[in-house]
Amino acid sequence: MNKSELIVAMTEKTGLSKKDTEKALTAFIDTVVETLQKGDKVSLVGFGSFDVRERAARQGMNPKTRETIEIPAANAPRFRAGKAFKDALNEK
Repeated sequence: MNKSELIVAMTEKTGLSKKDTEKALTAFIDTVVETLQKGDKVSLVGFGSFDVRERAARQGMNPKTRETIEIPAANAPRFRAGKAFKDALNEK
């Protein structure tokens, strides 16, 4: 499912217009990104939580030339699914 398909599915469930649904989804994504940029965590009970993990600088290798390269430190987003979300996926 891509973003436009998600918007259509959300529109069907909420009864909102596609335009309003797209605004709501975009606002949600923007808010999560801004919150993570500040170093805070976003926790949605029953769904999961978003946070940022720091990756240390490390040595890597260019597979084509076998040359050693330095991979710089970076921040990486992480999502951890909540228990209710996991349980819903495993229902039969």
